[in-house]
Amino acid sequence: MRARTAREAFKPLLEPISEPILHPSQWRIRALCISIVLGHPLFYVVWTYWLPQPYESLWQRLLVSALGLTLLLFPKFTEPPPTRLAVVVITLVFWLTVPVYFTWMYFCNGRNAVWLATMAAMFLIYYHATDWRLATIGLGAGIATGWLLYSLFGPQLPPPTAEEVATHVVVFAFCWYMALMLGLSASNLRREQLKQALGTMGIMAHELRTPLATMALIADAVRNEAATAPAGSATKLEHLADRLHGLLRNMNRQIDMQITNAQLMHLPLQKEVVRAAAVVRRAVAEFPYRGERERNCVQVLVVRDFEFHTSAALFRQVIDNLMKNALRSLAAMPSVREPGDLRIEVDVQGRRGRISIEDRGLGMRDEMKARIFQPFVSTDRGTGHGLGLAFCHRVIRDARGTIDVESAPGRGARFVLDLPVALASPISQPTLEHPAP
Repeated sequence: MRARTAREAFKPLLEPISEPILHPSQWRIRALCISIVLGHPLFYVVWTYWLPQPYESLWQRLLVSALGLTLLLFPKFTEPPPTRLAVVVITLVFWLTVPVYFTWMYFCNGRNAVWLATMAAMFLIYYHATDWRLATIGLGAGIATGWLLYSLFGPQLPPPTAEEVATHVVVFAFCWYMALMLGLSASNLRREQLKQALGTMGIMAHELRTPLATMALIADAVRNEAATAPAGSATKLEHLADRLHGLLRNMNRQIDMQITNAQLMHLPLQKEVVRAAAVVRRAVAEFPYRGERERNCVQVLVVRDFEFHTSAALFRQVIDNLMKNALRSLAAMPSVREPGDLRIEVDVQGRRGRISIEDRGLGMRDEMKARIFQPFVSTDRGTGHGLGLAFCHRVIRDARGTIDVESAPGRGARFVLDLPVALASPISQPTLEHPAP
């Protein structure tokens, strides 16, 4: 019990996804790059002519400045959302220009007061440029790399005294501690803001039930009128009442979906043994299709069934979210829907179960694939809120599984759910199914 309480206490700090670039807006990335481009030549002038320091190098300053200029000259490095390549390049540039280069200059300048203060500022700068986990790793690796470069190529200087070492260690420890605490608090603040936003969405979705309940009463009243109306009018009224009740069922199902998605940050922990084919069949059968053509384009192929541990209700929501995204992508295509345009396959490979959801829709770009499982990142900016796939990722991760996507623009998308098998069914003849009307 105490261990669980401790995990819950540290959960807000340890659980959020690491962000290589904090708030990666185009303006923020460009502002950081401009600071690199202009800052290093400026400080070369300051430390050479105005407040001379023991060690300065124009070619080094220009080289570091050129790294920032490279990011500005290629728009793909600053356009939001950043691609995977952009994240890697920007992270590397910041690592080289902040902890590595600052450490190099600190040692080359004999660890004097100016560079002691500059190193102190460096701690805060680096922790505000990236996630605190990555900053901690990058800082340790950057200081070690800077010191190694100085040992190999730096000027020969007298070793520090014991008092100097102690003083600098205390200053650096204090700066690192404060930078870490600020990073932790910023991470926790982002988590709390996310929880509040999700809570607001859940409340709004729940409040929609009130007007829907009124619509249900109206549908019932229309059905009652049909009982006393002439035969022709009664048929039309019955049909209208059925349509209203059908729309209400679909709307309530969508509301349930949004309320569940809004619980992204605090999903229930209870698990049960779930049979993959059964949960897929139920989700497909109960999905609120917009018409028979949409229903008929869905196929379910059960190659080999398996059981795994999860929440059946939450996992049905996972299938719902993935089907909704696939059908929305298919609806945007100009071609007529055909059977198999959305195909769900259940199979076992080794000791891992696999559920794949594949569509022939619009597909997505590589930069979107890299961020699609993050909250509030959506492929449909017109109507999507970006919670569905984040919810799927969380549920599957809690089941000790993984979810990956294979996609290309114009070639559809294939989401692969890889899950640990509790019990695999015997090998049998694969069955191809369509959802029941």
